[in-house]
Amino acid sequence: MSQAQYDLVVIGAGSGGMATAQRAAAHGARVAMVESGPVGGTCIHSGCVPKKATWLAAQLAYAQDIGREYGFPVKPTKIDWGAFVERRDAFIAGIERRYRERFASAGVEIIAAEGRIVGPGRVRAGERELGARHILVATGSRPVVPDIDGADLGETSDDFFGWQAQPRRVALIGGGYISVELAGMLCALGTEVTLFAREQQLLEKFDAESADFLASRMRGERIDVRCGVDVTSLVRDGAKLTVECREGGTKAGFDRVLWAVGRAPRTRGIGLESVGVKTDGRGRIEVDDEFDTSAAHVHALGDCSTLRPLTPVAVACGRRLADRLFATGEPVPVDLGLIPSVVFGHPPLASVGLSEAQARARHGDGITIHRGRFRALRTALGGRDCESFVKLICTGDDERVIGLHMVGENTDEVLQGFAVAMRCGATKRDFDATIAVHPSTGEEVVTLV
Repeated sequence: MSQAQYDLVVIGAGSGGMATAQRAAAHGARVAMVESGPVGGTCIHSGCVPKKATWLAAQLAYAQDIGREYGFPVKPTKIDWGAFVERRDAFIAGIERRYRERFASAGVEIIAAEGRIVGPGRVRAGERELGARHILVATGSRPVVPDIDGADLGETSDDFFGWQAQPRRVALIGGGYISVELAGMLCALGTEVTLFAREQQLLEKFDAESADFLASRMRGERIDVRCGVDVTSLVRDGAKLTVECREGGTKAGFDRVLWAVGRAPRTRGIGLESVGVKTDGRGRIEVDDEFDTSAAHVHALGDCSTLRPLTPVAVACGRRLADRLFATGEPVPVDLGLIPSVVFGHPPLASVGLSEAQARARHGDGITIHRGRFRALRTALGGRDCESFVKLICTGDDERVIGLHMVGENTDEVLQGFAVAMRCGATKRDFDATIAVHPSTGEEVVTLV
């Protein structure tokens, strides 16, 4: 079999794989990207983009209620779910089309096939065999469905974005960010939502106090949040579904049940063992600080690796990898120690730096915490008694800011600027000396006592 030769073969066309391929091609490398599904991966097709689009629709629905409270004669209306899904899908199709055009212009060959490593420097792509100086594995992840009775009656976040009609009642199982985000969206759009979480608190990887505050806000928005509940089975009762729990009895009458209990890396069956690529106990590819695996000239990033599973992280790491492999000069470093993150809940939770528990584990008693609660003008003017929350964690005599956590309207947009400040070593004194924008959410961070 003849073998085409490439400088880089990328297995997977998600955000990390695309970013690496594009940057490598810009440096003059000959690049092939092997992908059996749509170009764009989870982020474009069943993650960030359709999620944010649905969240924006939910915010508009919520704004209708506030508008009536302000005095606008707005009649209660529900979203035309089918029309919205059609518009959202068309938008995503346009993104994928532009990506394909961009790669064609850059000279990146996209091969529509399953990719598998078959030996050092060799990748099988369908009926073709490709030779590669470097191989990047960026195959992403998939939703996990637990092994319990009736599990197949439930769906996953991938299925959610294919729903053609809005259900009246939905059960979400899981306490992570996917469950929290979908719960908020569906509730704001008029669906009755129950969230079952095995954990004692939502969002265990985030600051506990902030996560508890968000859970309280969610309950205030009529989301039935049940923590510390272990779902044991799903049962069909005619056209409806029943969720059975070990601790919490049963709850019936759901139109749909959605699993959001985690994601697993797509690393099986892609030939990692043929070149000795090591994985951890969860099947994630182990990588070092330069995104190299245990096999020479094989690299990995994104959700299939041990890196933090966030699109901007995969993109930044991919560009850094391409610069290191194919550019001259010193690549721009990637700071993975200070990653801003937002849970697009209702309201959003924004976080950068250490949680309180992490800060205490690292600095002991050498931390100070500043907290504040406030009522955002937009909702307060409408007579709504819903607070927002901000928490600043500092260390040292100069109170260097090492953690910022916010829950409330606009915190998602406010966070980015403060992340830059923290990366530059900002202290509480720097925040105090900054003139506030009044009235705003951001001013609450620089006026904390």
